[in-house]
Amino acid sequence: MSSCPPVFCCPLCATPDHTLFYQDHRDYHQCTRCRLIFVDPAQRLTQNAEKAEYDLHRNDIQDAGYRRFLSRLANPLMARLTPGSEGLDFGCGPGPALAAMFNEAGFVVSTYDPYYADHPERLRRQYDFVTCTEAIEHFYYPGQEWQRLLTMLKPGGWLGLMTKLARDQAAFASWHYKQDPTHVCFFSRDTFMWLAERDGLGIEFIGADVILLHKPESL
Repeated sequence: MSSCPPVFCCPLCATPDHTLFYQDHRDYHQCTRCRLIFVDPAQRLTQNAEKAEYDLHRNDIQDAGYRRFLSRLANPLMARLTPGSEGLDFGCGPGPALAAMFNEAGFVVSTYDPYYADHPERLRRQYDFVTCTEAIEHFYYPGQEWQRLLTMLKPGGWLGLMTKLARDQAAFASWHYKQDPTHVCFFSRDTFMWLAERDGLGIEFIGADVILLHKPESL
């Protein structure tokens, strides 16, 4: 592992200290503070190219397999919520199946996505819970978006995330998750633990890719 000149900062915690973690057709750096792995900012897709990749996704609201996949987050989060709780699915994509599942279960869920459900007014209020499934790895500015997510949570609220967790370099080398050109930030258990400690959040890891964070009543 070689040192990387600090010409840009970690997009999550803003430290200039990071090292080159891995190289293929892109350069991946790892922050020495929060341990986020991130793609060199100069190698991100343009907005139009990113949108074109998303348009290839075929996530049908009625697809039973897709619903089973999302249930890995939906079921444990629902079990921790008061009936009728209000939520926001942030980064819902073109097929907002998760919001439909929550609404069918008696919750009240709105959606937001910069490409497919661009309703900025929904970002200016607070919710009992916020979900973000298979989206946080796409964030170009995860530090800003993380603060936005926390700000939208009421005291005592829940943040439910789904993303594949990075491991060591050997696993990363053959990891399919990094092959998606829209994936630019890779979180690990260490990164989420760092965020939870910094921001005073309760945290639970469920299975391989579900993270639930709880905002204390006092925040």
